Amino acid sequence: MNLHDNLQALGNKKTEYRYDEPDASLLERFPNPFAKSEINPNGVTGTLNMTCPEFTSLCPVTGQPDFATIVIDMQPDGWCVESKSLKLYLGSFRMHGEFHEACICRICNDLVNLLQPKWIKVEGRFTPRGGIPLWPVAEYRKP
Repeated sequence: MNLHDNLQALGNKKTEYRYDEPDASLLERFPNPFAKSEINPNGVTGTLNMTCPEFTSLCPVTGQPDFATIVIDMQPDGWCVESKSLKLYLGSFRMHGEFHEACICRICNDLVNLLQPKWIKVEGRFTPRGGIPLWPVAEYRKP
C-alpha cells in the first residue's frame, strides 16, 4: 500500500475552499515514513518543519484582518499531516474572528487530535498591529 493512497485533497483537480469557519475535518494524515522499518531500517529520528506564510484571520473585536506566518515543528509518531489539507485547513480561518492566541491553541490541538505526535510546537508570527508584534506559541509533548 502506498503511504498516500487514502488522501482526498492531494491531486483533487476540483478543490473546494472554505473560508468562513475553522474546520479540522479538512486535515488529512498519512503514515509516517520514519515509523516504517522497511523505509527506515536504521530507525533514524525524523522531525518536520512546516512554514505557512499565508495565514489570515479576523480580529474578533474590530473585524480587521490579521496576517501571520504559522510555523509548525514536530516529531511525528505514527502519522504526518498532508500539506495540501493543512493549507486548506489554515485557509478556513480567513473570515473567522478569533484572537491570535486562540487561533494558535486551536491549530495545535487540532493537529494533536489528528496526529498524536511525539511532540509539536505551533507558532503564530503575526504581523504587528499597533506597533506590537505578537507571536503566540502552543506546545504539546506526548506523556
